[in-house]
Amino acid sequence: MKTIFIDCNQQLGSVWQRVLRPDDPPVTVNTAPFTKEELPRVVGDHEIAIDDHSYMPTDLVRQCKSLKHVVFLGTGAASYMNVAELEALGVKVHTIKGYGDTAVAEHTIALMFACARDLSRMDRETRGGVWRPREGMQLHGKTLGIIGLGGIGAEVARIARGIGMEVMAWNRTPRESAGVTMVELDALLAKSDVVSLNLTLSDETRGFLNAKRIARMKPGVILVNTARGALVDEAALVDALRTGHIRHAGCDVFHVEPLKSDNPLAIIETTTLSAHAAFRTLEASMTLLRRALDIVKRVQG
Repeated sequence: MKTIFIDCNQQLGSVWQRVLRPDDPPVTVNTAPFTKEELPRVVGDHEIAIDDHSYMPTDLVRQCKSLKHVVFLGTGAASYMNVAELEALGVKVHTIKGYGDTAVAEHTIALMFACARDLSRMDRETRGGVWRPREGMQLHGKTLGIIGLGGIGAEVARIARGIGMEVMAWNRTPRESAGVTMVELDALLAKSDVVSLNLTLSDETRGFLNAKRIARMKPGVILVNTARGALVDEAALVDALRTGHIRHAGCDVFHVEPLKSDNPLAIIETTTLSAHAAFRTLEASMTLLRRALDIVKRVQG
């Protein structure tokens, strides 16, 4: 089966060469940028497409007559394609879990610290010639509420306990976790000084953190989202930031990516933003691409 890596960027290209093995199947690697509408041309007659983070709308995939498998580099395929619709077309979507739990958790903690100390705003001001030391919030002794205690959430909890935070968590399904107090969602929202959003995106979780739930959060809370932008009602988040109900938001993910410069989240001073990079470490990328190649080998039989 012919395979193409449709959107290999420079960073992943060097990692790709490091993880290739002599017995791996041949893969065409496309490094040229393309518009969403050009997807059918890029996929061509290939039967397997490895997708980093390119959108694959159903109407365009329908035009890819040979395509039978999509190997998405990560867990959040639902943000870039309608998985059920693609599978109804006969295109199987494969995702990769657990490859970067520690990387994402470390990025979550980094955003947490940056928000608590207002680092991004001080960085901008200092570079602009404004010397304004800002008072931050000490995280030691504060309560962290983790929404979604999967692999990433558990890693966030481990690191947070190490810096002296009190950790509680809520999960959609019952879960026993040593060292983490499991609580009801409303209790978590009301008591947490910092909330880390670590849910997977699905039809059930889309818009999960809506205006009503944001209103139940502790005034002055810090919100960190390294999961998926669509988990949060963006308009409600913006409103809460403007009123100060949410002290600061650290966001690595957004409803539409790349984030446009006129998006309110890019304008409000009390946000710290990164470019969907939480999982991007060399260690995580090597594991991710190796598992993608293993999926291709398995599919090809």
